[in-house]
Amino acid sequence: MLRNLIVKINNSLTRLRRRPVSPANLLLLLPHCLQKEACNRKLTTAIDNCEGCGQCDMAAIIRLRNASGIQCQVVGGGRQALAKLKQPQVQAVVAVACTRELVDGIRASFPKPVLAVPLKTPQGPCRDTRVDTAALRSAVREMTQPPA
Repeated sequence: MLRNLIVKINNSLTRLRRRPVSPANLLLLLPHCLQKEACNRKLTTAIDNCEGCGQCDMAAIIRLRNASGIQCQVVGGGRQALAKLKQPQVQAVVAVACTRELVDGIRASFPKPVLAVPLKTPQGPCRDTRVDTAALRSAVREMTQPPA
């Protein structure tokens, strides 16, 4: 409950103080648990290994990446995520994860702005998770376009 509140406060503050970044400087960080557990494709190596079968949200995420021109990385855990977001070309992050990982990532990424999109966990944590792709599109748009 507290973690959800921290994520909501962070997102509100990020939206209030946001400065749009170039899509090339926005990193979309995704957890490997978004990939269907039965899938044999290795998306942490390259998200383009996805064959687009539609059993998970990855195909829609790849379409979003292609349409918006953002960076996109599937990571196996917090250390990989931190290594990616510390790259100098990354100016802002849209992060998808469970609230525990989001809170840790928000803290560790400071001062880079992070807009957090919590996972849906219909099968329980870390297994066949889902993300609201409309919320993800909105978050990318918010981070790359000037406020209206």
